[in-house]
Parts: sequence; C-alpha cells; structure tokens
Amino acid sequence: MSEYIYDIKELDLSKRYSYADYLLWRFKERVELFKGKVFEMSPEPSTSHQRTSMKIYDLLKAFYQNHDCELFVAPFDVELFSKNDTKSSVVQSDLCVICDPNKIDERGCHGAPDLVVEILSKGNSRKEIQHKYDLYEEAGVREYWIVDYMRRTVLIQVLNKKGVFQSQRLLAEGDRVTSFIFPEFSCPVEDIFKGVTDSLNELGTEYAISHSTNRL
Repeated sequence: MSEYIYDIKELDLSKRYSYADYLLWRFKERVELFKGKVFEMSPEPSTSHQRTSMKIYDLLKAFYQNHDCELFVAPFDVELFSKNDTKSSVVQSDLCVICDPNKIDERGCHGAPDLVVEILSKGNSRKEIQHKYDLYEEAGVREYWIVDYMRRTVLIQVLNKKGVFQSQRLLAEGDRVTSFIFPEFSCPVEDIFKGVTDSLNELGTEYAISHSTNRL
C-alpha cells in the first residue's frame, strides 16, 4: 500500500510523477505537476495579487450565479491531459470556469476548464508562465486570460479550431474585457484593478526584463 510523503526532500525531482503520486503528498511546499515533473510554486500571493483575484472573482461570480457553469478559485486542483504525453499535469489556476459537471469531483477538476484566469506576480518565472501557456493550449482550454496587475493589462488567448491559442489585442485601462466564449460578460479593465496599489514602477529591472520578450 502506498504511503504518504511528508517531506519534499523524499521526492526525486528528476523523476516524473503521476496524479496518483501527487495525491499522497502531504508536505507544506506548494507544487504543481507539469507533465509529471514537479514544479515548486511561487511564494504566497502578494496583497495586490489577492485583491486582483478577488475583484475578478466578484465580477465573474455575479455573471455565473445564474449560469450552469461553475467558478472556482485557487487553491483548487486542475488535472490537465495532453494528447502528446501519458503523464497528466496538475496546476493551481488562479480562477477557472468549468461548464461540464462530469469533470468535477471532491478532489478538483479533471480535464480542461472552459475559461482559465492566471494573474502574473513578481515571483513568476518566464519558464513557469510558458509551461502553463503550453499546458492550457494542449489540454484544450477554450479561453485563457493573462492578467498583469503591475501593468494594469489583460491579454486574452482564444483556442481556434486547430487547437492553437490566438492572442487578442492587449487590453489596458480604458478598454473593456469581453469574454469570447461568454460574450454576455463584459467589464471595464479598470474595474479589475480597483484598490490595487502595486505597479510596474515599484519593481526592479528583473521583472521588466523577464516579462518583456515572452510569447505572452
């Protein structure tokens, strides 16, 4: 019978693990599985990250309260499947909307959510951002929002018929965020960032450099 693991040092980080393995981990570190590889998550979210998350949650909750789809917020396990790999991935999306109730159980979501929202933070590495972009695309997430509270921008990726994300125009304050798969939902960009005080001007050059040239 398998045993629980209480110390991350017991893992061999060069190995690839399964979702069944992941369910046995009881250590304090927050991790995700990217195609079986263990990836330690960024430090605990900042106040600005949490404020942004709650603003988006409030806006989406008001829309989905009379909708068949369900809205979830991290921590919430999302197991993703890739057509090109036998190992599944387990991620903690900041927010996600799931319309197929068969994908949901007490452990989380099994399969691609319809809408995923990720909020960039100072602690996000370029590698982490790229991995999640690829995972969401391969798993078939229909719409993916990349929210940057430091730049006050929202970038929406929409999955096309070929299963490839198509990037829409970068949205900034003065624009409106309108969902492509739920076009009835629309709000001003500035509503998402009300009360958020952190900005790009308060960051060092490391963030600006690492986030200036990626495909997002």
